[in-house]
Amino acid sequence: MTKGNINVSVENIFPLIKKFLYSDHEIFLRELISNATDATLKLKHLTNIGEAKVAYGNPKIEVKIDKENKKLYIIDQGLGMTAEEVEKYINQVAFSGAEEFLKKYKDSAKDSGIIGHFGLGFYSAFMVAEKVEIISKSFKDEPAVHWICDGSPEFTLEETTAKTDRGTEIILHIAEDSTEFLEEGKIRELLTKYNKFMPVPIKFGTKTETLPLPEDAAEDAVAETVEVDNIVNNPTPAWTKSPSELKDEDYKAFYHELYPMQFEEPLFNIHLNVDYPFNLTGVLYFPKLANNLNIEKDKIQLYQNQVFVTDEVKGIVPDFLMLLRGVIDSPDIPLNVSRSYLQADGAVKKISSYITKKVADKMVSLINENREDYDKKWNDIKIVIEYGMISEDKFFEKSDKFALYPTTDGKYFLWNELEEKIKANQTDKDGNLVILYATNADEQHSYIQSAKDKGYEVILLDSPIVPHLIQKLETSKEKISFARVDADHINNLIKKDEPAISKLNETEKESLKKNVEESINDKKFTVQLEDLDSNDAPFTITQPEFMRRMKDMQATGGGGMFGMGGFPEMYNLIVNSNSEFANQILKTEDAESKEGLIKHALDLAKLSQNLLKGKELTDFIQRSYKQLEK
Repeated sequence: MTKGNINVSVENIFPLIKKFLYSDHEIFLRELISNATDATLKLKHLTNIGEAKVAYGNPKIEVKIDKENKKLYIIDQGLGMTAEEVEKYINQVAFSGAEEFLKKYKDSAKDSGIIGHFGLGFYSAFMVAEKVEIISKSFKDEPAVHWICDGSPEFTLEETTAKTDRGTEIILHIAEDSTEFLEEGKIRELLTKYNKFMPVPIKFGTKTETLPLPEDAAEDAVAETVEVDNIVNNPTPAWTKSPSELKDEDYKAFYHELYPMQFEEPLFNIHLNVDYPFNLTGVLYFPKLANNLNIEKDKIQLYQNQVFVTDEVKGIVPDFLMLLRGVIDSPDIPLNVSRSYLQADGAVKKISSYITKKVADKMVSLINENREDYDKKWNDIKIVIEYGMISEDKFFEKSDKFALYPTTDGKYFLWNELEEKIKANQTDKDGNLVILYATNADEQHSYIQSAKDKGYEVILLDSPIVPHLIQKLETSKEKISFARVDADHINNLIKKDEPAISKLNETEKESLKKNVEESINDKKFTVQLEDLDSNDAPFTITQPEFMRRMKDMQATGGGGMFGMGGFPEMYNLIVNSNSEFANQILKTEDAESKEGLIKHALDLAKLSQNLLKGKELTDFIQRSYKQLEK
């Protein structure tokens, strides 16, 4: 029997492991199963190249609880260890110096989870165990060994005849403050969380299965049942396979395996697979999003060689793709580091760029393969695409090939298609292309109709980030501007070199403007006289494009220097000086009657803009009924 001290440079490393990594204590199981998986896969490799002259078979990892004796077992059928290997891999702690560990982490429990980063994976067992045993038999023709350590730097190591089959058995004597890890439910929860897709089958107990009846079985025959291993993981999840091996139903089945409580089908998926300049595989899914920016994020799961790392992927995955779901797996992502470390890691940044490119490429292929189907899905995916356009320059550069601009008539245009469609009719006198848009087809119906009457196209941009998207497009493309259909009278939104004919002289106009301003007496409204068609509405309320856009930006976060405080409500009241109503105002001599006419017309204009509310709306309705009675 060998006795000795574990080679660490700080005597009290074990209490420190327990104290400073305690916030992440549950990852001990992930670490030990990861080690068991490595041992199994290494054996597979050695048998494949002929170095290990043993049968690989169908090895599995078993997790067992002995609640009565407060023991937890992790048993593998991998390559095992000799006494010399236990000395090398267990007794000489391979990490970058305990002093560095202490210096970096002693004051920061939140930056826990760094065990594997320092080669301390096995020692995570001491976060929950007061004593740990290893019984291991190597695939080599050497005796089995038994190692015991009670959490001090002292250990014992001796040969044993207690184990005759190949592999390693770790026995944790669970400490009094960690007895939750003797509960079946807790262990099942951790296996599901961390080891759901490990590449070696993991057995946790047994389950009863019913055998199928033979075809010629009697009607009253009872099917036999049998106890089988309860394998809790899927060793070959979809992302580990080639896309050519998978059909649509396979991807959908995997989606529901990842998210058992999601009943809606995903719209489509993106299979990631790259081996240079880094290794990365994965499957991302577009769920139905509509205009919802507030759905639960952190749905993408990050793995390293099928070992779960985190589902807090902010800073690892581009922000706009946080709305997606799925899995990313890369051996280049460190398994046990804090999230701030991950975000600063060079490989992680390259991964983020690659995923952005891959999503853009997928959008291009989808629209080229089936334009009609892509058009139908646009409203459910646009929030991701538009978010990507304003937040990732490289994504924006490619977006002309897949970003759609739907019209209020339900037609869908790519950018070049939209330009081609409207350039002849919607280019103003200065040569700028004016793109008219609405944000709510129902509320802005009358303005949309006015635009259509002139042969203009109106696109529907109704997602919450539209102000930011418009700003991005206007600053990135030459000689274009966006104008919401209710930002001004349609004649003013796209200014043409067309002479205006006026029915009133300048004195009459001044009198009309003064009458309107005195009657409404409201600083929110700027009265603006326009020589419009006599059939156009007498009063029209518009909100200046700039002011409204700033308000919208502020509401969705942004607005720059204008985000300092609330914007005042400001509107233009456009009075059609060529309307018959303008003449009626001028002809009405009774001041009270004149004021009543103007206020009623203003209320009608407010009603069309959904601005008539509360007492004003009640008064308007009562006044309207009284007029009907006359």
